[in-house]
Amino acid sequence: MRNVSLDIFRGLIIFLMIIVNSQGAGSDPYPILDHAEWFGFTLADFVFPSFLFIMGCSLAYSKASSLQWNEYFTKVAKRTLILFAIGLFLNWFPFFLFNKQGLFEWKYFENLRFMGVFQRLALCYFLAAIIVKASPKHSIIVGSVMLVGYWAAVMLLAPQGMQLTREGNLGTMIDNFIIPKSHLYRGDNGFEPEGLLGTIPASVNMIAGFICARYVRNNGFTTETLRKFLFAGFGLLILTSLWSVQYPVSKKLWTSSYVILTIGLDLFLLATLAYVYEVKNIKIASEFFQIFGRNPLAIYVFSLLFLKILLVWRVEPTVSLHKFLGEQVFQKVWAGAGGSLLFALCFTLICFLFALWLDRKKIIIKI
Repeated sequence: MRNVSLDIFRGLIIFLMIIVNSQGAGSDPYPILDHAEWFGFTLADFVFPSFLFIMGCSLAYSKASSLQWNEYFTKVAKRTLILFAIGLFLNWFPFFLFNKQGLFEWKYFENLRFMGVFQRLALCYFLAAIIVKASPKHSIIVGSVMLVGYWAAVMLLAPQGMQLTREGNLGTMIDNFIIPKSHLYRGDNGFEPEGLLGTIPASVNMIAGFICARYVRNNGFTTETLRKFLFAGFGLLILTSLWSVQYPVSKKLWTSSYVILTIGLDLFLLATLAYVYEVKNIKIASEFFQIFGRNPLAIYVFSLLFLKILLVWRVEPTVSLHKFLGEQVFQKVWAGAGGSLLFALCFTLICFLFALWLDRKKIIIKI
């Protein structure tokens, strides 16, 4: 059974993810649509943990939870491998590139980045799915222990004074030890933003989604439910303000303070959506976001493939179609960050048309 508020929440997050990922060329985006450099928080930093949260919500409604352990583990492992494989494919696609001189080059496996967004989704899904199956009633305790344990490990096991730096943090040490350097992200001075250790705190975002949706499944979106979500969200924001003094909010490090901040905001957002669309029964934009929310992973994959095609399609040897449209079309219409956003909105509209086609054909792509 589908839940309207959860579908709208899911669709809104996919909409924001595409907007953030597809800013046009020719200008820096609005700061709120760009990730914080290291510490700090923007709207762009909100979308990925929120997608993990909504994936956790889906776990609470999954029919697989009634399966016996062996069958359940097989199903979870299979989906984990599929998600991870999609991530590798997206990193490799379209299997070639044009270098800075505009010359064609193949993208060889020996330089393929192993980690990425889908890889993190896969690993978080595996960890969260096992935890909520093993102990659904104690998931909140397990998640809390994971966050505190991650904090302790980061602060105690890395060189003193280097714990929260790009080069010296524990996650970087683990990634460099396990993953060959040629298979790590090369766009942030060698730091891997979707590294292995970050899977632990990121999984808590998914576990929180499960806890939230399990409560909704058992109690519904009543006024009392919304009151409890708002109260819990407010409490998490207070905890964030206290914890972040010693352990700053950072998406790239996926700090524990960042986790509880995003969970708190997710509870606020979900309570607001439930109040508007279920308590007050207001229908503004509900169908638009539900269409995005019915095939979230498929639409997100489509957006990434489409963007990569624009980036590799040459108008001139050193000018991609993405660069040409951003600089010569959208920047002419609206110079600066506005033009960059306008490009992203048009790009997202095309993704919506794909989502609408799937919806009209009643196609639900489950990954």
